[in-house]
Amino acid sequence: MCYRYSVPGPDLLVKRFSALFLENIPFKRQYHASGFDLPKLPVITNDQPTQIQLFTWGLIPFWVKNKKTAEEVRLKTMNARAESIFEKPSFRHAAEQNHCLILADGFFEWQEYEGKNYPYYIRLQNHEPFAMAGLWDTWKDPETAEVLQTYSVITTKANPLMEQIHNKKKRMPVILPKDHERDWIDPSVNKQAAEAMLVPYDEKLMEAFTISRLITSRQRNPNVPAVSQPFTYPELQTKTGQKNLF
Repeated sequence: MCYRYSVPGPDLLVKRFSALFLENIPFKRQYHASGFDLPKLPVITNDQPTQIQLFTWGLIPFWVKNKKTAEEVRLKTMNARAESIFEKPSFRHAAEQNHCLILADGFFEWQEYEGKNYPYYIRLQNHEPFAMAGLWDTWKDPETAEVLQTYSVITTKANPLMEQIHNKKKRMPVILPKDHERDWIDPSVNKQAAEAMLVPYDEKLMEAFTISRLITSRQRNPNVPAVSQPFTYPELQTKTGQKNLF
């Protein structure tokens, strides 16, 4: 699963992905973005590969009939399972035609230990931005004519590192190796080639550590640098294998 992640500022995104934001599109660094807030976040789509656009998290398929259904669907499509994107009605069209890169520099996940959940921040060891594989679609409200461009993060089975962290669902977002990013949004990519890219990322290139529970605070804004700072839980220090996560 992947419902929370962080995004670097526009200058770093432009440099890393060799793409430009459209004029007059404001975007600021996101230390913590939650899918449940339905945020607009940076993506690069297969039909505009040189532009960074802001799409809303929570995919609404083009065929949805009304706003009520759209609002219900989008809360169930923040993630798309790699194993079924070509079969599920909500994702089938996008899987065949609408691929995107979801730009990030880390993501958040929870580990269950002795009945309690502990938050982690996960990123690449080199701390560089990366792209998650995504699907996108365009939906037009038949009543207001409002057009919404939305996306979903594709998830796959967990690698060994993420199996230890996300130890209940054992899933992780599909992080694309840099040399496969443009392959994912190549308009000519076929189903077989696409499925071959939807695999767990190399755990040796990742790092993870526990953070505070600020990410779920109702009294404080979690979109601050402190949200991804290391935080120690003494009860986890003696847990077997805990030191291997750092």
